Amino acid sequence: MALEFQTKIILLSMVVSIVIALFAIPILKKLKVGQMERQEGPQSHLKKQGTPTMGGIIMIITILLVGGFLCFDYYKSEDIAEKQIGIHLIPLIAVTVGFGIIGLIDDLKKLIGHNTEGLKPAYKMIGLLIVSVGFSICLTQFFKLGLDIYIPFFKTSILLPIWLYIPFAVLVMLSTTNAVNLTDGIDGLSTSVTTIILACLTVIGIVLNIKEITVFGSILIGTCLGFLLFNLHPAKVMMGDTGSLLLGGAIASISLYLKMPLLLVIIALIPVIETLSVMIQVRHFKRTGKRVFKMTPIHHHFELSGWNENKIVSVFSVITLICCVIGLIAI
Repeated sequence: MALEFQTKIILLSMVVSIVIALFAIPILKKLKVGQMERQEGPQSHLKKQGTPTMGGIIMIITILLVGGFLCFDYYKSEDIAEKQIGIHLIPLIAVTVGFGIIGLIDDLKKLIGHNTEGLKPAYKMIGLLIVSVGFSICLTQFFKLGLDIYIPFFKTSILLPIWLYIPFAVLVMLSTTNAVNLTDGIDGLSTSVTTIILACLTVIGIVLNIKEITVFGSILIGTCLGFLLFNLHPAKVMMGDTGSLLLGGAIASISLYLKMPLLLVIIALIPVIETLSVMIQVRHFKRTGKRVFKMTPIHHHFELSGWNENKIVSVFSVITLICCVIGLIAI
C-alpha cells in the first residue's frame, strides 16, 4: 500500500472532520450543549463553563463516513485480499464507535441532569464490558487472529489460553479507555497525545503490512488532526466522554489486533501516569489524609504549579513522541 494512499486517507478524514466540526459546533452552541466544570477542579477552568462539549460526535460521524466509504470500496473489489480488508475494518470501526456511543450517552446524562455525574458507574461498566467482550470474541472466534501476545524488547510472543486471553483483552480495553478519559482534562491534551500514539500504531501496521490497521489508523489520525484545530487552547469545543472513550477504544482495539497490547505501557506512558497519579493520590489520602499531588490527574498538578495549558500539552506530547520512538525500537 503506497504511502501516497495513506496520506490521502489522512487528508480526506481531516477535511471531513473539519467540515463536520464547522457545522456541529454552532449546532452544539445553539442546543446549549455546554461544558460543566467540577467546582473542586482548577478555578481557571470555570471560565470554560458553557464551551460546547460532546465534540466526540464529530469523530464518530467522520469515522462512520470515511470508514464506511472505504469498507464499501474494499468490499466491492473482486480481489479477495482487498475484500478481506473491508471486512476486517468493520469490527475496528464498530468497537471504536461503540465506545464513543457509551460516552455519548454519558455526556447526554450529564447535560440533561445538569451535573458532572453522568451514567451510573455500574451501567457505564456494563456497556464497556459488552463492547469489549464482543470485540474480543470477534478477534478470536471469527477472525481467528490467534491468542499470542507480543513481548516488547524480548521480541518474542506468549500464547494465552482462550479463558485467559478474553479477560486480559477486556482488561486492556477498559484500562485504556479509563486512562485516556483521565488524560482529557485540558484543551488539546488527550487529542494530541492519542494522535501520536495512533500514529505509532499505524506505523507498526505499515511495517507489518497489516493493511486494515494502516487504513483504520490513517482515518483516526486525520480525524484527530481535524478535531485538534478546534480543540487546542482556547478550545472551541470539548470532546467529552464521547471522544475520550472513543479514542481509548481505538487505541486498545488496534493494539489487540496487532497483538501488542503490552506495548501500550511504553507508548501510552502519559495516560498510564495520569491513571497512576489518581490511584496514588486516593490511596495516600485515605491512609494519611494528605495529598501527594496538588490535584489529580497529574496534568492538574502541573497546572496548579504554574504551567499554562499549552506548555503541558507540548511537554506531554514530546514525552509521548519519545516513548513511541522507544516503542518502535522495542518491536
